[in-house]
Amino acid sequence: MSDSSQRSVCVIGAGNWGKNHIRTLNELDALGGIADIDQSRLAKFSSNYQNIGFHGSVEEALESSYDGYVISTPASTHFEIAKKVIKNGHHLLVEKPLAMNVKDAERLNNLADEYGVNLMAGHLLLFHPAVKKIKQMISEGSIGDTQYVYSNRLNLGVVRSEENILWSFAPHDISIFQYLINDFPVEIVSRGGAFLRSDVHDTTMTILNYPNNVVGHIFVSWLHPFKEHRLVVIGSDGMITFEDASNEKSLFYYDKTVDLIDGQHVASDVKKEKIDYQHGMPLTKELGYFLSHLDGNPIEISSAEHAIEVLRILEIASQSLQI
Repeated sequence: MSDSSQRSVCVIGAGNWGKNHIRTLNELDALGGIADIDQSRLAKFSSNYQNIGFHGSVEEALESSYDGYVISTPASTHFEIAKKVIKNGHHLLVEKPLAMNVKDAERLNNLADEYGVNLMAGHLLLFHPAVKKIKQMISEGSIGDTQYVYSNRLNLGVVRSEENILWSFAPHDISIFQYLINDFPVEIVSRGGAFLRSDVHDTTMTILNYPNNVVGHIFVSWLHPFKEHRLVVIGSDGMITFEDASNEKSLFYYDKTVDLIDGQHVASDVKKEKIDYQHGMPLTKELGYFLSHLDGNPIEISSAEHAIEVLRILEIASQSLQI
């Protein structure tokens, strides 16, 4: 369904998030097809998108042999659908979580290696231009040695009954931490509260201790009076802050250090600087990256290995949460 000059991708699952993949791939001139078991949903899309394939099942979509597939179905179905796509020899992007547990995610990764296909996970914020700029600044040594990273993801939002706040919100931040710190925590402790339902945590605080005395904390809640998506990275020579929930989405660098003077720790005067970065939609960046790797070049950002790390941290944090 494609030639060498134009990649063609089929989106499996046209629901709340799948429709964003559909729209963005269409803007990138790479939408080849849509698959969904809901025929009425397909009918609605058929009136807006011409010259693409519409499929009522995964098997039917695989018969068309697109260059790549995006899986945006309910999380509980990811493993079985991804397994079918991989065994048909196609590159795929699976929305987070890659699977419902580490064991299944590892099975998918091993299967992808066996069949020689790229398996990418939809950890969207790794493609946020501000996060990529922070990664660049850390790599260039702009803040010295990374010491402490924290993230607040708070909102008075939609309360889920099928998953707690840790599994709903924290994967975004765990993914960012792993991307920025590039190491695995030696200790993970999570605590929280369940207020609306006794069996579903509404608020959690997770502490992650990394090698080389790097510490992180992730505070997530859907019982909060205002929306806040704040990321702070503190280093030995400077600090970076980013507030994604603000209209400006500004990135700031603070030239602030603490020195030992005459036996006393003294903080230097704060010098605040706004950091310019190239704005853009993370989903467009993510799908553009996926398209550029449909030739088989290895996935380096949001790889299956990265997704497995995120799941492993979530599982350990969940065990800690129950203590």
